Amino acid sequence: MLAPMRDATDAALAELEREIGAPGGGLDRLRLVSAPYVPEVRLHLAEDAIVWWARMEALAGHALPAPYWASVWAGGQALARHLLDHPELVAGRRVLDLAAGSGLVAIAAALAGAEQVIANDIDPYAVAAVTVNARVNRVTVTAVGGDLLDSTGDDTDLLVAGDVLYDREMADRVLPFLARAAAGGTEVLVGDPGRGFLPPGWLVAVDSYPVPTTEPSVDSALRRVQVLRPA
Repeated sequence: MLAPMRDATDAALAELEREIGAPGGGLDRLRLVSAPYVPEVRLHLAEDAIVWWARMEALAGHALPAPYWASVWAGGQALARHLLDHPELVAGRRVLDLAAGSGLVAIAAALAGAEQVIANDIDPYAVAAVTVNARVNRVTVTAVGGDLLDSTGDDTDLLVAGDVLYDREMADRVLPFLARAAAGGTEVLVGDPGRGFLPPGWLVAVDSYPVPTTEPSVDSALRRVQVLRPA
């Protein structure tokens, strides 16, 4: 499994680098912007992720994973803001960013002084996006692919997960992984914008943030996002 994942990530990285270097603009292009609630971090994001996705699938001639990494999500923004505002949480520690997407939270951890940051995602394009985004922010983040959710998660000091509880199926897989990590002594922090899949009682809020809305079809300009830890 490792070789095919590595090959897919290498191909995705080459493709993203071509996209970043391509002239012109428009809704179907990537652009380098500051994260709205975390302006310390710049990311290569899609002007319109759906339009970009459609163009890339047309070019590839087959289906591609949904480009979650090409947008900045509320849970990740709140969690990244929390780490930058509380650098003592990460300073000198080993950090794992689960389902890292664009790498926003991982990059924030590196900027806040983490000794080691690993960003994990199952999408080769997300792994590639973490690589290019860490590079532009001049931090060291190790981007790794593959599914970690059947592991113990106990080989890190701080596990961060932004906006990972977005549907029931994902929550049913992620929550046991977080519980195993916490039971093994890993500190766990979750950024959640209230999508309705939090278990009652297990996670408690340590802070909340009014994050600017970047998602389509959301009425409010701000979304209240909690940063939580196991009780």
